[in-house]
Amino acid sequence: QVQLVESGGGLVQPGGSLRLSCAASGNFLRINAMSWYRQAPGKQRELVASITSDASTNYADFVEGRFTISRDNAKNTVYLQMNSLKPEDAAVYYCKANILSFRLSRLDYWGQGTTVTVSS
Repeated sequence: QVQLVESGGGLVQPGGSLRLSCAASGNFLRINAMSWYRQAPGKQRELVASITSDASTNYADFVEGRFTISRDNAKNTVYLQMNSLKPEDAAVYYCKANILSFRLSRLDYWGQGTTVTVSS
C-alpha cells in the first residue's frame, strides 16, 4: 500500500511564504513524476507544478515565478516552496505521485491535502 502524507499548510499573510512537503511511503519500485494540485472552494482542482524523476519542472501560468517545486528522491519527498502568496492562492493543496509498483504497473496516488489560507 502506498501512502502520501502532506504537511506544511497553514495561515499566512499576503506576501508571506510557506513550504509544503509530501512524503511517499509503502512498497513500490520507483516514483515517477510528482505534482502539486490545488482546489479552492467551488472551483475545480488545478495543477500547480510538477517535477519528473530527473527533476524537469513545469508550472502553471498563475505561479508567475513565485513557487518552486523540488524533490528529494532519497526521502521520496516532494516540496513546494511558495513565496509572495496572494489571497487567491488559498486552497487545499494536494500532492500526486505516479508510482511504479513491483508488478510494473503505474498508478497515480493522491495525498489527503493540506490547507493553505492567505489572509491578513
